[in-house]
Amino acid sequence: MPAATAALLRRGTVVPAHPLALDDERRLDERRQRALTRYYLEAGAGGLAVGVHTTQFAIRGHGLYRPVLELAAEEIGRGTRDRPFVRVAGVAGPVRQAVAEAECARELGYHAVLVSPGGLPDTGTDGLLDRTAAVGEVLPVIGFYLQEAVGGRYLPRSYWRRLADQPSTVAVKAAPFDRYRTLELVQGVAESDRGADVALYTGNDDNIVADLLTPYHVRGPAGPVVRRFAGGLLGHWAVWTRSAVRLLDDAHRAAAGDAAARERALARLAADTEANAAVFDVRGGFAGVVAGVHEVLRRQGLLRGTWCLDPDEGLSPGQAEAIGRVLDAHPLLREEEDFIAPALDRWLA
Repeated sequence: MPAATAALLRRGTVVPAHPLALDDERRLDERRQRALTRYYLEAGAGGLAVGVHTTQFAIRGHGLYRPVLELAAEEIGRGTRDRPFVRVAGVAGPVRQAVAEAECARELGYHAVLVSPGGLPDTGTDGLLDRTAAVGEVLPVIGFYLQEAVGGRYLPRSYWRRLADQPSTVAVKAAPFDRYRTLELVQGVAESDRGADVALYTGNDDNIVADLLTPYHVRGPAGPVVRRFAGGLLGHWAVWTRSAVRLLDDAHRAAAGDAAARERALARLAADTEANAAVFDVRGGFAGVVAGVHEVLRRQGLLRGTWCLDPDEGLSPGQAEAIGRVLDAHPLLREEEDFIAPALDRWLA
């Protein structure tokens, strides 16, 4: 990883999880896929995660893994010549598949891989750690705590210490949607002799503001330490990305003692959580999580529809109405449209 990119990852940045643009026949819509990447770049994101849950794990069965990573890499290369940018590729499946995907990502210029905790038989944490070590021979690794509702599993404190011990681990994404498990992750990373070298990124889309503002007082190998989430790698940040950039800036200012910035961030806590409940389809058990992201992007003109690769996957009953109510209730969320509208034709060109 280039030194400037590594420094950006450690400092903390906004890393949206890249969605998949499809047409009404559920084929890749290259024009709109590129437009999405251009939106994230101009919104001020400092990285992108491609081939992850929000991109749909099913891309692998449709022969889309490499084409989707390649499209994003091309646009990132054109749009970030004058600044560091963290390119993250999702990898999944058994060891051989995960390593092959990491090799593909390396060939396309990605800097790190986010390793999905799924795709392995229940061999315990040893199997997960062995796979991560194998992938880490190819590219730096971002560990991933995925919530059980969408395919994750419980991972104890000792797992996170052992993962942080691996020299290829550069960051971890905490997305268990659970405060107790998030704290265990932070404690485990802090206990590692390499803990200070591993950046913490929130993936708790239901609690983004609190994660970014909380100082975690935990114990490291030499005694008490304070750890903070440096940034976020989030499906929620695939929408309202420019707003997310402002939020992270306020969180960093708050950590440096800016009381006004802390108040601005706290004022968003309820709105961001309510928006996530609608977009991620909490009432529907997260069944419409990907389609919910698509619905916001459709309303903004970036996507034509909410189609997913799986014909049975879509918005849950009442989810579109819930998204509409959230947009009506929180003007801050609608401000993103003022940023997107004048640039949309250019991004789609």
